[in-house]
Amino acid sequence: MRGWIILGLGAGVLYYLATETNKLDEPMAQTDALLLKIERKLDAMRGTKIIRVDNKTSQLKKEISQRMSTGELGALDDILESEYSVQTFKDEYCSGSAPRHESLSRDNLQYICDKLR
Repeated sequence: MRGWIILGLGAGVLYYLATETNKLDEPMAQTDALLLKIERKLDAMRGTKIIRVDNKTSQLKKEISQRMSTGELGALDDILESEYSVQTFKDEYCSGSAPRHESLSRDNLQYICDKLR
């Protein structure tokens, strides 16, 4: 009987924290990001299109690596992780009125967009 009461109280506290406070927002966002990354990797492992992306990826990285900082190279790795991440990047940053990327310089951003088209 005590076990059920403790379990009920625990569930009530978790429900309160999740709905009435922002205490669980950051851990939930981290979990969502991790699940999205896993999903992208699984998608990348399933098709033959990834071969084409990898060839394009290695060529782009070879061409641009000398002019990028370490932080920019990390951002480029995240962008080129899968075909889905490349498409998401192109949709978000390679349009006419694209927002500024938080990790890439404007010149490198334009160069990457030009090479991915």
